[in-house]
Amino acid sequence: MRKIALFALLSLPLFAGFFPSSVHTSIKSAEGTAIMLQKPFPTNGMSGVIVHSYGNGLTAITSRIKQISSKGATALVDADIVHHDELPTINTAVSKGDKVIGGYLYNNVLLIAPDADTYAKIVKSHNKKWIHPDLFALYLSVEGEEKVTKENLSHFAKKYQIGLVYIVRKDAAVLMDPISGQIVSKKSISNLPAQGQFPFYMRFKKLESGWFGSEAKGEYYNMVGKI
Repeated sequence: MRKIALFALLSLPLFAGFFPSSVHTSIKSAEGTAIMLQKPFPTNGMSGVIVHSYGNGLTAITSRIKQISSKGATALVDADIVHHDELPTINTAVSKGDKVIGGYLYNNVLLIAPDADTYAKIVKSHNKKWIHPDLFALYLSVEGEEKVTKENLSHFAKKYQIGLVYIVRKDAAVLMDPISGQIVSKKSISNLPAQGQFPFYMRFKKLESGWFGSEAKGEYYNMVGKI
């Protein structure tokens, strides 16, 4: 009985509650693509940014990483840190001692929900900086896309400084890190509508996309289950 209880305890995530906490740590070692953290992130799949010091008080975010091992092993993520046509590309290599912020911008959350009631309940229950899905809907319309994918979520998140995407699925709520593209937390959820607004809850009557403004068609739960 004690062994079962201990196993259950060890199986729990290292963070309390549904939302992983941001973590400040540093690079323990860096040899090529083998990068180890001094202190691991709370869960695998979390992304983070590396902050390099150039001396004289000058620092910059130089790389993105994602944790791939509970011992703190990470992998570099191929993603622009700061993109601007007038700014040079940062090519600073990761070095031992560089500062790391795990769960960067995790307080900024985009919520993908099936209806207005579900959206309102979730937003009310968590003290986060919620990014309204109307903004994401406008982004999809401009890009000519009709469905939510990991790719457009990642691009949108980088453009609008979003750390997490809260997705309401048919029987569970999940948190996806849009930079790593991985689920970092999950919990059961109930009292959901049988059908959701497609492609997700927004205050527009429909999402027009593409050259001819065709109305997006599909099934909400089927779409988010594939993300």
